[in-house]
Amino acid sequence: MKTVLIVEDQLETLAIHTMYLERHGYRVLRAENGEQGVLSARRYRPDLILMDVSVPKLDGFGATERIKGDPKTEHIPVVIMTAHAYGSVGKRAREAGCDGFLAKPVEPRRVLEEVERRIGPGEDPAAN
Repeated sequence: MKTVLIVEDQLETLAIHTMYLERHGYRVLRAENGEQGVLSARRYRPDLILMDVSVPKLDGFGATERIKGDPKTEHIPVVIMTAHAYGSVGKRAREAGCDGFLAKPVEPRRVLEEVERRIGPGEDPAAN
């Protein structure tokens, strides 16, 4: 099963995206801060990471830099999600090594489309 790691400190947003992706056949791992996100990426090696910029302990840019700087995790696509969708954020995201960008608020359907575009469709839940 394809695995998505969501790094997000807003619990409601985390729950909504988790449920939606699970319903569409993805395994979802969750981290509530950047440090947990880096550790989870190293430990579980997900197929894709959805990274909020404004997470505690280590922001999304710093976490992405660590993930992209580690040979064990550098191949994992990281898509930044942020409510601060202005020019400097996009530039900073590219500098950190992000592979994509979603402006918040982002509908679960849009997140699913981005995940499918990057790693393909999830497993058909009815097939299990």
